[in-house]
Parts: sequence; structure tokens; C-alpha cells
Amino acid sequence: MPHDHHHHHHTDPEAGDARVAWAVAANVALTLAQIVGGLLSGSVALIADAIHNLSDAASLAIAFFARKIARRPTDAGMTFGYKRAELVAALINYTTLIVIGFYLLYEGIMRFFDPPEVTGWLVIIVAGIALAVDAFTALMTWRMAKDSANIRAAFLHNVADALGSVAVIVVGILIVTFGWHLADPIATIGIATYILWMGLGEVRGVIHILMLGAPQGIEAEEVLAVMEAVDGIDSVHHLHIWQISEQVVSLEAHVVADAANWPDCANAKRAVKNVLRDRFAITHVTLDMEGPGDHCDHPARIGGAGG
Repeated sequence: MPHDHHHHHHTDPEAGDARVAWAVAANVALTLAQIVGGLLSGSVALIADAIHNLSDAASLAIAFFARKIARRPTDAGMTFGYKRAELVAALINYTTLIVIGFYLLYEGIMRFFDPPEVTGWLVIIVAGIALAVDAFTALMTWRMAKDSANIRAAFLHNVADALGSVAVIVVGILIVTFGWHLADPIATIGIATYILWMGLGEVRGVIHILMLGAPQGIEAEEVLAVMEAVDGIDSVHHLHIWQISEQVVSLEAHVVADAANWPDCANAKRAVKNVLRDRFAITHVTLDMEGPGDHCDHPARIGGAGG
């Protein structure tokens, strides 16, 4: 049965940091331009897009520092290392994005009942600049999006921003052409809805990893079956599979060698590790080998043994 496991292509860390820094600078400049444009034109949709871009700049800044923290070596106080710094930052970023989405939804609904006068051409010009900056930022981050929940979040934010900018341009055209000012709060509600859909969808994956969930695409029962199919293995129990980070998958289990192979259980243990590496790309493996009559009483197949 084929598996869809991620193959990560790592970029130079310093070059990646530089890309993120440029993306932060571009988003800050864009945010200021959009806020000024929104205030001058009276467009709440443009200000909504600016706030979203500000959240992107903040999330990229958090990601920038989280990337540096994550590269710190393992020490006595953090025996698993600092790799989860990026996941914690991603959780902060997505939570903030969801709060902003609800705020923009509220603003859009309020403006729907009292639509302001909007200067359409100014909206079109500023949104066009925003679209170009969003494309630049996405280009700076798309290669790293495969390796980091933070950077992937930022990349998706910029794609959403680009779509939002397109929506704002359409709003400006509708106002200039037809004088339809209700298009502005309608677009704001649409942008807010998309932000919420994206944020709520992505935060689930980050929470799953932080809650020590098994990686997506790896079924515990299948892993057990593959391990127990190795020559010399009688059974497997107390299986735990989790992710230390997006790139590092860990597994620990109690493995019972059959009576005939117990004297040579080291080879069986090596074979189990090899099959886990080849079939599931799991390389961080801890196995507690047990012999006949020396295994746990009434063990849980998955979990158990204190966790």
C-alpha cells in the first residue's frame, strides 16, 4: 500500500531567514500603504485587507525568530531540543488570525447596514499594489513552506491576501462603474469568511502535533502489522507514534521476540528498525525488547505503560 510521506527539501537556513526578513519588510510597508489608502478612500475592505497583511507581517516576524530558536542544539534542560518553537509560533499565528477574522466579520456586518462612501479609483490603485507585494512575499516563502508550519501559514496567508486584493479591485471597479457601495462590506465579509476557514482548518494540524498525535498518513494498526511481520517477532504492544516536529517522527514500542529467536533478538530489532525506516520513513525509534515469559501482563496494543 503506497504512502504519501513528505520529502523535505531543506534550504540554507541563513538564506531562508533573509527571505523571511524581506517578506516581513514588504508586508509592513504594504500595511501602512493600505491603511492610508483605506482612510483616504473610506474603504473598510481595504483596511480589512491591511489588517490581514499586518497579521502576516507579525506572523512572519514570529516565524523568523522561531526558526532561529528551533535551530538551537539539544541541552540538559530541553532534551528533545527546540524544534517545536516553530509549532508554538504557528499556533500563536493561527489563533491571532482567527481572532482577526471574527473581528473583520463583525466590521463587515456593521458596515453592511451603514455602507460608507468609497473612492473607487484609489481602492483599485492601492489594491493593485497590494497584489504585487503579496505575489512578491509568496515568492519569498513558497520554497520553505514544505518544511515549516509557520512558513506554510505565512505562504497561505499571502495567497489569501492576493485573493483578497483581487476582491478589493473588483469592489473598486463596481463602485466606479455602478456606484454600488454595498460591494465593500460584502467583500469584507467574504475576506473574513475565507480567513476563518483557512485559519480554523490549518490550526487543527498544529494542535494535532502539539498533542502528540500520530502523523497524518501513518496508521498505527498498519505499523503494528508491519512490525509483527518481521521474522523473529512474536508481537508488539505499548506502541506510541508522535512527531517531535514536522520533520521528525518518533516511535517507541515493546517488542516481544519469539522463543526461537530470543538469543538473536538484536538482529530482529535491527530488522524492525529497517522496515520502519523503509516503509514509513520513521528513523527515531526506541524499542524495548522482551523475551518469552518476560513481557508485560495484559498490555495495551496502542499506548499504555504510563502514557
